[in-house]
Amino acid sequence: MTATLKPTNPVDATAVLGLGAYRPSTLVDNEQICQWIDSSDEWIRKRTGIVTRHRAPADVSVVDMAEAAALEALQDAGIAGSQVDSVIVSTVTHPYMTPSAASDLAHRVGATPAAAFDISAACAGYCYGIAQADALVRSGHAEHVLVVGVEKLSDIIDNHERSISFLLGDGAGAVVVGPSVTPGIAASVIGSNGEKWNAVSMDSSLLRLRDALFDAHTSGDATALLDQEQRLWPTLRQDGQTVFRWAVWEMAKVAAEALEKAGVAAEDLAAFVPHQANIRIIDELSKQLKLPEHVLVGRDIVDAGNTSAASIPLALHRLRAENPEISGGLALQIGFGAGLVYGAQVIRIP
Repeated sequence: MTATLKPTNPVDATAVLGLGAYRPSTLVDNEQICQWIDSSDEWIRKRTGIVTRHRAPADVSVVDMAEAAALEALQDAGIAGSQVDSVIVSTVTHPYMTPSAASDLAHRVGATPAAAFDISAACAGYCYGIAQADALVRSGHAEHVLVVGVEKLSDIIDNHERSISFLLGDGAGAVVVGPSVTPGIAASVIGSNGEKWNAVSMDSSLLRLRDALFDAHTSGDATALLDQEQRLWPTLRQDGQTVFRWAVWEMAKVAAEALEKAGVAAEDLAAFVPHQANIRIIDELSKQLKLPEHVLVGRDIVDAGNTSAASIPLALHRLRAENPEISGGLALQIGFGAGLVYGAQVIRIP
């Protein structure tokens, strides 16, 4: 006789219960950026919308920033760390390939023995994390899930590289996802287009660096060793035009699909919170979605730059802080970036 497995206890609805954010205190303005690249404050503002970006000091780590944002989110949700069953951290800048940032974070916030894992989905990582948290709670595998988008992009850029480095900032945003009487997170739209895999990518692999440094070391040439390290250390770069065209034309379709899955229209939204990649992309997406005037649009990029996985929760946190009346309203959030990957969903703002 075959034994019958015990079923899980599924939950009908989930919601975002609390928000938190961490922004490093150091601000880098466009004039400072122009000491590294041949550009101007006027050009950067016109092309990207960015005026300043936050950069974390050397002694503030990815997990330090994640912890600060997470603690605020837990407090906002009225949830103790011990009530968290799963911790998800979305980041591409944790300096250790293993162990995960999430396992360290879980310990710091008192969530042990919560499940803990990282997501590498670049600027869509936070939306991927929301989709995962929603699924974990709905399936009955977790009651409360901590989702953090965090990046210390200043650790992996070359300030002299001009395709993407001048856009980037550091920071962390966090939410707590849990069960709800009424739906607070709609079905997610997540996907990828690997044909454009290297449109945003590191320009070299760690294996190439390792081999080059080994060769230089065995040759005994210290000058060659230093030269190899400077030239081969992986740094982020992008094909800006490819990314811009893809984001503007394809992500409007993804955003529309997320609205359809949620069963709502643009006029039902209180806020639109896209990934903070470029002010022109944000404005074009808003235009294509035909957002009514009452819908607030996240434009955190002006002061924070592009913070990759942290950009959506940071922008939502700021929107709610400056416009508390949107609490309880609906927000469409969409992330897109390296891979090329994308994710979107409609949530109810806590």
